[in-house]
Amino acid sequence: MAEDRTDAGYGAHGYGDQGYAAHGHGDQGYGGHAYGAHAHPGYADQAEDVTPVGGGTGDGPAPRRSAGRRVWMVALGGAFAGLLAAGGIGAYNLVSAVTGGTAAGDSRQQEPTAAVRSAQPPPTGEQAAAVAKEFLAAWSRGDVAAAAALTDRQEAARSALASFRETVKARTFTLTGTGPAPAGTPSEPALAFRAKAEFDGTAGAWEYDGALSVVRAADGRVVVRWAPNVLHPHLDPGETIALRPLPTPVVKPVDRNGKSLEAFPSLRTVLPQITPADGASAVTGQAVVIADAAGARQPEQLFVLTPPSAPEIRLTLDAGLQQAAEEAVKQQAAGGKPASLVAVQPSTGNILAIAYSSQDGFNRAVGGGQAPGSTMKVITSAALLEAGLSPDSAAPCKETTASPKLWHNDEPGDFPGYTLTDDFTRSCNTGFIDKGLEKLQLGTVPSVARDQFGLGLEWHIGIPSRDATIPVPRNGDEAAATYIGQGRIQVNSLAMASVAATVQSGTFRQPVLRTDAKRVTAPGRLPEGVAQGLRAMMAKTATQGTARAPMSGLTGQIGAKTGTVEAGPGKDTNSWFIAYRGDLAVAAEVEGGGHGNSAAGVAAAQVLKAGGGRG
Repeated sequence: MAEDRTDAGYGAHGYGDQGYAAHGHGDQGYGGHAYGAHAHPGYADQAEDVTPVGGGTGDGPAPRRSAGRRVWMVALGGAFAGLLAAGGIGAYNLVSAVTGGTAAGDSRQQEPTAAVRSAQPPPTGEQAAAVAKEFLAAWSRGDVAAAAALTDRQEAARSALASFRETVKARTFTLTGTGPAPAGTPSEPALAFRAKAEFDGTAGAWEYDGALSVVRAADGRVVVRWAPNVLHPHLDPGETIALRPLPTPVVKPVDRNGKSLEAFPSLRTVLPQITPADGASAVTGQAVVIADAAGARQPEQLFVLTPPSAPEIRLTLDAGLQQAAEEAVKQQAAGGKPASLVAVQPSTGNILAIAYSSQDGFNRAVGGGQAPGSTMKVITSAALLEAGLSPDSAAPCKETTASPKLWHNDEPGDFPGYTLTDDFTRSCNTGFIDKGLEKLQLGTVPSVARDQFGLGLEWHIGIPSRDATIPVPRNGDEAAATYIGQGRIQVNSLAMASVAATVQSGTFRQPVLRTDAKRVTAPGRLPEGVAQGLRAMMAKTATQGTARAPMSGLTGQIGAKTGTVEAGPGKDTNSWFIAYRGDLAVAAEVEGGGHGNSAAGVAAAQVLKAGGGRG
């Protein structure tokens, strides 16, 4: 029997009522991260005056260039070669209608716009790649006029590009073309690029991925469609990029071996939240932020300029595993799928890797809230074993069952000879629902989750995080949903990595990102016999059950559980996977990733392989 699918959509991207809005920083952004009682001070009135970047019409004169020496470079090479084959991109299309247009570079007239209703063909791949290369080259060397002349809104582009350069004040700025971007269409090709800015007085570099669209203007020229998000993908109209003093002291976070962590994309929202240890000297710094010009929203922090004198903070992260996690998530998130992965060391609870991909920059790995599907059956199995069942107890897997709601499995068929282990390894919904309704009270699974796995307790990991929510069911239908990981349950990769770690070690150790974090302890502990039974069931799932494919080739002490969650009509299922190998536990989820043993399973196994089971 194939892995079941359970009905549960992805919850809001927020920490309960303190959710992040827009770019991951809503009303609880840097104006007080109100994560329960874990508040962080905001920028408040400490912001210095800044020049708007990308938010206005940009019809005024360009700001004066800084007298300081700047180096602006471009590395393009053959990055756009994929666009040059087979005569270009797409077929003949009409371009959207927008009025206006003048000759390139004539700023005295109404600035041109690229898209007009026309019988002209769209840009070819070769044309799009050529103009993108020329635009990035001009931007990177600081030739604002030349870059702006290659856009459909020359005055707006000139003003924004000049303001960006003057405001950010980078010592060097490199733009590297990386090929076609997913947002491209046949009539409007999109090109991706990588930006890297280096600053005086700080060792780290600000890096980010961007994209630009290319269109054919009314006069037939091929140009870049100008918009604020050409400067940065998070920049919207009415917003600015600014360099501002930080409201709190800065530190230099490093991994457990003293290695730098600044280059990892998933940690760009994590590292700014690391505060100095108690008693450490306070050092101030600056940050590149996106600010709302009207002041209606709190700034989104993009990069911290950490001075050399800032105190070093050693985190529990491992740079090698972090790299593996970043690569695994990037591969499975291809095409824009939100995804996350967390790795934990069972013997200590130390968080070894945090990686995520989301369109709005939200850290779903520790802040998300989703239904985990059949990975929840680990906790339901613990409750059933404590209620008197053994892994070999009879637990028939019927084609359907009722609670009174009708439930089914992913594949049809009755399997009357199944045991609890069979239900677990083949992920049979109906077997778990029937045994749960027969043996457990409404509050049993939430109680086991809290008292033995620590889910629902208030965790302090070293940065703000969202605690798991496993409500007590109110009736049989809600109980049935709880047993198979759907309904009102909300967890994230951090919580489920801890579940796998608890099974491996037999003891809940609250995950932490820094060793001086205040840990919470669970009121109870998994009985040894229950822990042994769970390990045996997860081991069989990894070698003979639904997790066999991704776990193939991994040696040592291994165990796994898959989860496949229905996301709604017409949507691809969400993929969940939890596993361990020796002293390394991992949880991964990919929204719209399909079966649990596909996207999430591949990502988790990739990190387990990289770790070698050593933790």
